[in-house]
Amino acid sequence: MTNEQLIKSGHVWALAVLLACGVIAVAASGLKTDSQNSNQNSNSQNSNQNSSSSMGQNQNSNKNSNSRSGDNATGSQVGSSSLSSDDRKFALEAAMGGMMEVELGRLATQQGASDAVKQFGQRMVDDHSKANDELKQVASTKGIALPTELDQKHKDQIAKMQKMTGADFDKAYSKAMLSDHVKDVAAFEKQSTKGGDADLKAFASKTLPTLQEHLQMVRALNGEGNNGSKNSNSNSTGSKKSNSGTTGSKNSNSNN
Repeated sequence: MTNEQLIKSGHVWALAVLLACGVIAVAASGLKTDSQNSNQNSNSQNSNQNSSSSMGQNQNSNKNSNSRSGDNATGSQVGSSSLSSDDRKFALEAAMGGMMEVELGRLATQQGASDAVKQFGQRMVDDHSKANDELKQVASTKGIALPTELDQKHKDQIAKMQKMTGADFDKAYSKAMLSDHVKDVAAFEKQSTKGGDADLKAFASKTLPTLQEHLQMVRALNGEGNNGSKNSNSNSTGSKKSNSGTTGSKNSNSNN
């Protein structure tokens, strides 16, 4: 072979080697890319799976949390929704009225002129304080927030009574107690028979006899006791007997 042929042959082999190296490099690059893509896809899938699992756990956790809070809310709502508006109104008004009776009762023991008014005032303090405590216990199981102080209307009434003394106080206090207890007895009678909540109904039934006794006592203070009507009937009967006796005497005279 001549030198030119050797040179050409060398060039051909060199090109062949370069092409082979290029092919190998390209193939190696493709393998790396495929491997990287495969790893990326695998990592992405794992990440998605982990994310899905985490989301699922969070959703379950949220569901459990919502379920628990829902149960608590439902329990609270059930406790309050089981009370009708009339039951709730009765409890609130009974609490306010009870506090008023106690405050005015204390005032009566201090400013009352007669022993009867002072004794009645002390009875109001004792009986209504006890009833107020019993109502608080019932209300606490029903989710009812009872008033803890008198409203402005009742405060004004007490302020007005505080300015009175002697017979004027006794008269105003007796009149106020009569009006209040007529309303109280009517409200407690209604609750004891038509109340929707069993516990409030039982409280009303238990307290009603005491209120009825208060009403009789305060009627006596106002001169409206049952004794008056009985005396009236007795006098009427007596007059009838007297008339009968007179008739008898007339008949006797006639026979003579």
